[in-house]
Amino acid sequence: MSTFNRVILIVLDGVGVGALPDAVAYGDAGANTLRHVAEQAGPLELPYLQRLGLGNICPAPGLPPAEHPAAAWGKMKEKSPGKDTTTGHWELAGLETTEPFASYPEGFPPEIVELFRQATGLDLLGNIAASGTDIIRDLGAEHLRTGAPIVYTSVDSVFQIAAHEEVVPPDQLYQICREMRGLLDPYRIGRVIARPFVGTVDTGFTRTHRRRDFSMPPSAPTVLDLLQSSGVPVVAIGKISDIFVGRGVAETIKSRDNDDGMRQIMTALDRSDRGLIFANLVDFDMLYGHRLDAAGFAGALADFDRWLPGLMQELTSDDLLIITADHGCDPTTDGTDHTREFVPLLLWSKGMQAGMDLGISESFRDVAATVAAAFGQNWQVGNDLLA
Repeated sequence: MSTFNRVILIVLDGVGVGALPDAVAYGDAGANTLRHVAEQAGPLELPYLQRLGLGNICPAPGLPPAEHPAAAWGKMKEKSPGKDTTTGHWELAGLETTEPFASYPEGFPPEIVELFRQATGLDLLGNIAASGTDIIRDLGAEHLRTGAPIVYTSVDSVFQIAAHEEVVPPDQLYQICREMRGLLDPYRIGRVIARPFVGTVDTGFTRTHRRRDFSMPPSAPTVLDLLQSSGVPVVAIGKISDIFVGRGVAETIKSRDNDDGMRQIMTALDRSDRGLIFANLVDFDMLYGHRLDAAGFAGALADFDRWLPGLMQELTSDDLLIITADHGCDPTTDGTDHTREFVPLLLWSKGMQAGMDLGISESFRDVAATVAAAFGQNWQVGNDLLA
């Protein structure tokens, strides 16, 4: 394939396109985030994604296959066990995990609770699997009264700590999370997440944009490390830098939401003429998938679709655009957690041949191999999708 000056890799967090063959083992048989959103929320209106070939990957109401897709299109299986953010992003960057991260859907055992108490000198509330918005609604008043942080989890490998910003200021909450991150590494908990919130008992409680993720460090080098060693800068937008603990990242740009993330992508393009721009757009998952809001999910997809042509207009034949996801988060399933699904794959450049059917990749690592090849490098595992 030809080499490129820039690669723009966008992860639509949680936008799965159908249950993987092993989904039944995860309780996700029949999951299909994109199609079920379209079926429940009404026909989708995604004309630009449809032209690229998203409907060829996963036909859905309002999203028919394009007769002549403008992009190379396909879908990918996740080879690593699990269905969480860290696993998905690490595999996209070329690192397959063989041992799943630990999850505690019944709450954390006494030894972990005691670690928290010893490290912080604080008691805790919750210690259950719960929706983040529900648990601050249910325990926010007690948190204000006692000062005890709210600890909760899900079927994913997360240790989440929610605290009111006037009770535990964000910087203090981040320090608590850093301490717990080190203590929880032996337990293989993928992420410790700080969840600040504001509000009152009378007005209700709302989570703020000051969320921070504290991930386990990658267990081996990723394509980000390869690019860094080759002098190719990586700009990480959204929670990307947190997921990789900053490894291989030249510049970290946080984002408040999808709209801000899309603005930051455009700003990064204006400031950079070479390198990888790696962005996560989290709202599909965080605001809509987990909250079982199919209409909101469809609206977020439409917002991204309206923004997309402006991005494509700014790109040249020396740029490669890759759009994919890290897992599913079907808002129509019984639970509120991620779903084990195929993820979509769209690759587009103004200078490439249109309408290429990429089929089904056996691993997300094909993205890492393609990114490496785009910069004239070789990733040891995976297929260059444009070779």
